[in-house]
Amino acid sequence: MSFKAVLRGCGAFLPEKVLTNDDLSKRVDTSDEWIRERTGIRERHVASEGELTSDLAAHAARAALKDAGLTADDIDLIIVATTTPDLTFPSTAAIVQAKIGAGAGAAFDIQAVCTGFVYALSTAEKFLCAGQHKRALVIGAETFSRILDWEDRGTCVLFGDGAGAFVLEAQEESEAGDRGVMASFLRCDGRLVDLLYVDGGVSATQSTGYVRMQGNKVFREAVTRISQAMVAVCEEANVPVTDIDWFVPHQANERIIQGVVKKLDLRNDQVISTIAGQGNTSAASIPLAYCAGVADGRIKKGDLVLFEAMGGGLTWGAALMRV
Repeated sequence: MSFKAVLRGCGAFLPEKVLTNDDLSKRVDTSDEWIRERTGIRERHVASEGELTSDLAAHAARAALKDAGLTADDIDLIIVATTTPDLTFPSTAAIVQAKIGAGAGAAFDIQAVCTGFVYALSTAEKFLCAGQHKRALVIGAETFSRILDWEDRGTCVLFGDGAGAFVLEAQEESEAGDRGVMASFLRCDGRLVDLLYVDGGVSATQSTGYVRMQGNKVFREAVTRISQAMVAVCEEANVPVTDIDWFVPHQANERIIQGVVKKLDLRNDQVISTIAGQGNTSAASIPLAYCAGVADGRIKKGDLVLFEAMGGGLTWGAALMRV
């Protein structure tokens, strides 16, 4: 018996607190014009004191379950993509499992920084298609504000907090038709760790640390590697890149997104972009952007959607899905 991993529902959550570019200009040497020109970001959401990554993830998970017409009892696999877990252990997924009242299915985290959601989506698809699990919550959730150096204008202006979730269901091919995850492509080049990393950690410093980034070098790597991943995943699925209905990129930088659009001869009206109002929410950015496209009626059932991301590691990847 052959299965496909089909998207049943999606959900999003953003913290109530908003931090604008003008707010940041009072903390570091920057300006609204400087940030917008270089990134496309206008504002971002920031978790309040006591608001944890698992809280954001649980809100998004509940919204996704509601959209799917399911309950937590229907879920037997939870994967949370995050770089900002509540605790060193247990996994944030285990904490989310308890918060939403799910049963004792499998639950674990994936850490691939901004590429985390693509890694998690691909991993869930493999579990479901193997027949090992029936329904999965795939969540990207971050409180990146907790690992930012608020005196470093090169990083603190970029990131925001939030969470997004997908409910995937294993369906027999005869039932799924052409819907479901069609292909994925995952890569990492550990030789480029020093381009984007956090200068702290349990084993190295016994501290959390802060985000450090060589922005110009990351930018130079991004367009080429992302484009290659998108072409590779479409080739695997035997679908021309130009046949996709929607391009849902990781929301890192508007100039990177536009670089990929130009390189692959896509149209701007195919792009779902939320970067202006959310900034870079790392592993949460793809599901947040997807949910925005569904909420405003652009993305519809049956559409062909291409996801991509690049993050610290360096990690990068893409996934193709008919929703």
